[in-house]
Amino acid sequence: MGKMTSRCGLVCTACPAYIATKEDDDKKRAEVAELWSEQFSMEIKSEDVNCVGCLAEGVHSSYCGMCEIRKCAIEKGLESCGLCDDYACEKLEPVLSMEPSCRENLENIRD
Repeated sequence: MGKMTSRCGLVCTACPAYIATKEDDDKKRAEVAELWSEQFSMEIKSEDVNCVGCLAEGVHSSYCGMCEIRKCAIEKGLESCGLCDDYACEKLEPVLSMEPSCRENLENIRD
């Protein structure tokens, strides 16, 4: 499985929801649902843990499906925020602050 970097710089192919979907593994979906439910203090059902990755057409996990960063990049016709003239905008900055590897990934795309 090759590396897929999301529009915000997260690595989709390292995401447990992506992996569970690609492997069609219900046990992994249940584990991810339990972990994320606890981590994000909300109920996430195992059947909602499905994602084909930010750049692909199809199902996206709940947050990724409604992600404003993803929506903005799609509207601008960009596969990556690293290619945006407005990089790093106020929508993107919280992700970059929370997950420094995203900034590194996007900087690599910009180069």
